[in-house]
Amino acid sequence: MTPRDLLRRTSVAFRDAGIPDPETDSALLLSSLCGRSSLELRLDMETVLSDRILRDYAKLVQRRLSREPLQYILGEVSFCGLFFQVDSRVLIPRPETELLCELALELLKPLTSPRILDLCCGSGCIGLSLAHALPNAEITLSDCSADALAVTRENSARLGLHVILNQGDLLDGLPDDAFDMIISNPPYIPSADCAALQEEVLREPRLALDGGSDGLSFYRRIAVGASRVLKPGAFLLMELGIGEADAVSGFLSAAGFSSIAVREDLNHIARMILAVYQPLEALCLKS
Repeated sequence: MTPRDLLRRTSVAFRDAGIPDPETDSALLLSSLCGRSSLELRLDMETVLSDRILRDYAKLVQRRLSREPLQYILGEVSFCGLFFQVDSRVLIPRPETELLCELALELLKPLTSPRILDLCCGSGCIGLSLAHALPNAEITLSDCSADALAVTRENSARLGLHVILNQGDLLDGLPDDAFDMIISNPPYIPSADCAALQEEVLREPRLALDGGSDGLSFYRRIAVGASRVLKPGAFLLMELGIGEADAVSGFLSAAGFSSIAVREDLNHIARMILAVYQPLEALCLKS
């Protein structure tokens, strides 16, 4: 069987099963086995695939038909130009989170050796992307999950990046007045909504998705606790769930943060929130 014939058949099976992007997924799975580009395989009407490739491909197809996420099957995902190992221990990095990294780099430009905390780091995609872009930075990646930190450790080794890892419940175990920025993509889906998520998302760790009864639990705790570990004038930068911007802005304002700003993603959804930590005594000195 040729690649083009195989991909056509697989795409039909995926479409019938309700899998999003059936053509893309079928081609990427075959590409992972053949080491050839998806486009090249889609056009190939001449090569006869070996029995081994056909057997291995059939196993991958069955995994995808069971709605296992494509990224877990492939074992990696591209994020900010780097490739990160991902599996069922961690949330799959999303393209919109790359915008969070871009904003962080913009804010950190004036600092020569910033100290950065990636909170709820998961696979480490945010903190390690910043470490790659800012070789003079000291970056700590923290998560409550030992499994997630194991993936982060594997990714830092693969990328040859030196970072500090911390396991703790949010800000537990982290030093006072230490960081120029906290950056975080915390869990933000309301608990009741988690069961109704897309089948692929249900395969991701609940711990990385569930933001409590209203989806805002982690934002409340971060807003209250972040001032302990931030330097005066430091940034707090977080990804937002849909419709959560006003509530999170209120938490930050009540906790004494200033210069609160919300940024949209490419779909014009309020996706990021930025705030500056200004302790009361610093504000008094300015006045």
